[in-house]
Amino acid sequence: MINFTAGAGLRLDDLRVGYRHTRRWPASEPDRVIVDGITAEAPAGRVTAVLGPNGAGKSTLLRTVAGLQPALGGAIMLRGAAGVDHDLLRLSPRDRARRTAVVLTERVDVGLLTGREVVELGRHPYLGLVSRLTDRDHRLIAEVLADLQATDLAEQRFAELSDGQRQRLLLARALVTEPELLILDEPSAFLDVGARVDLMALLDRLARQRSITVLVSTHEVELALRMAHQLWLIDDHRLITGTPSTLIDNGRIGTVFGTPHAVFDPATRTFGVRT
Repeated sequence: MINFTAGAGLRLDDLRVGYRHTRRWPASEPDRVIVDGITAEAPAGRVTAVLGPNGAGKSTLLRTVAGLQPALGGAIMLRGAAGVDHDLLRLSPRDRARRTAVVLTERVDVGLLTGREVVELGRHPYLGLVSRLTDRDHRLIAEVLADLQATDLAEQRFAELSDGQRQRLLLARALVTEPELLILDEPSAFLDVGARVDLMALLDRLARQRSITVLVSTHEVELALRMAHQLWLIDDHRLITGTPSTLIDNGRIGTVFGTPHAVFDPATRTFGVRT
């Protein structure tokens, strides 16, 4: 059993992520490993941002933690609110869906569903054979919509809403699952600058108030440096962890994201044009 440090919510132990080769021939063809030897923690009540260049493996890592693709090795442990450790790789799909919630980058096509109907889908892991929402379900949905200031969006067609409004409803759908781990893959991809800042501030508040472990991948390096509690930085098939200040001071941020024309300024935590 993996030993957690105090306050840890999610722990990866020697995790290997990538893609299994399914061809029967040649039998000796190896798996395609994207990130190897991952040992890291993401604390409950905090936002941990996953950074890395395009193609580094951010989405692959998050999809593996979320159970959307199999791990190639290692362990993924989640400490619940009661202090009980759960091996996510061994949980049934239903139990995993009750403990983890995922918001992906892909645009969601839900046909003619309203915002409320999209959010109600988040209660699916708890529905019995009758598949009817209870009074508690309805109260929870109403509370989450109000908390996210999305009540006015509930009766509108989801497909007719803006990207920012849709993202708020997808986050609501995730939260009504009552997860202990919230995973978001590039949630600000289709948002303007102001909405990206608002989203990160919202995730920080939700993590603290609900004691959720929030794991979010992003290309917004400067925003993550300012608003995330901890960073997971993927570089050359390995994962490096630390606070924003640590990874700035040791030069990792500048090394990974600097280019011949872009230079990172540790003092301002911003990128500028190299002169």
